[in-house]
Amino acid sequence: MSGEPPNVGFQGLRVGALESRMATEMERLIVRHGGVPVVAPSMRELPLSNNPQALECGDSLLAGHVDILILLTGVGFRTLLDVVQTRYALEAITGALRNTVLVVRGPKPTLVLKQLGIQPNILVPEPNTWKDTLVALDASYPDGLQGLRIAVQEYGVSNPEFLEGLRERGATVRPVPVYRWTLPEDLAPLKHLLQEVMDGVIPVLLITNAIQVEHLVKVLERDEKINLFRKALHRMMVASIGHLASERLRHYGFPVDLEPSHPKMGILVKEASQAVHTILATKNAPPMRDTPAP
Repeated sequence: MSGEPPNVGFQGLRVGALESRMATEMERLIVRHGGVPVVAPSMRELPLSNNPQALECGDSLLAGHVDILILLTGVGFRTLLDVVQTRYALEAITGALRNTVLVVRGPKPTLVLKQLGIQPNILVPEPNTWKDTLVALDASYPDGLQGLRIAVQEYGVSNPEFLEGLRERGATVRPVPVYRWTLPEDLAPLKHLLQEVMDGVIPVLLITNAIQVEHLVKVLERDEKINLFRKALHRMMVASIGHLASERLRHYGFPVDLEPSHPKMGILVKEASQAVHTILATKNAPPMRDTPAP
């Protein structure tokens, strides 16, 4: 006997996930923790190789007109470098980056900088939310950001609240979208997964980024099924990888039943498998009735 408590693991439950690039890894993790994976891609990445905003950012960076560059994702930063390299040599770009205050959210853009031989100036601590980024900037600039020119490398969905927070502190803000996301060309697997959720066949849904939420809403609204989907979620467990994804879920009135102790996919799946039976029992328990007085 393993000695594990009886409710550890998914125990054969169907587990839905909207993972695209990491679909195989997600399936493997769900199986490892006793679930039956139902994984459908919800997004397709489109690098903006001819993106004028990224090129304009490169022009400003090389001219010394960017005081602070905020890097939000590793993939986005790599794409920004690729786009700017269509106009400038990497050595010139690296030199300009060294003369700019670099604010980094999370380990992935930090790794890209390390490969260039550059250390970030400000590291945003976990859970790396936009609010954490503002707190980190406030700590480094206690008198505010008045007059500073800030470029924000965006990560697919722009965050107006974050940009406004920078402007409120006096900064001149330039959002720089360097890649965008679109729906998969084949929507059949995604529509099938969403229908299984609405039919009650899938009792667990794992969300690993905010753009997945935007895309499933877009598909549901096209088919006029968003209210059915929202109702179904209140009977099942919705596990979100972290604050950004949770914010988008709540924005649409979707429940968030679990966030992992750290925003990592493996930890999300493990902790969801440990909590699922308790959460489902609680959400599907019959309503309490007042006991009549004797």
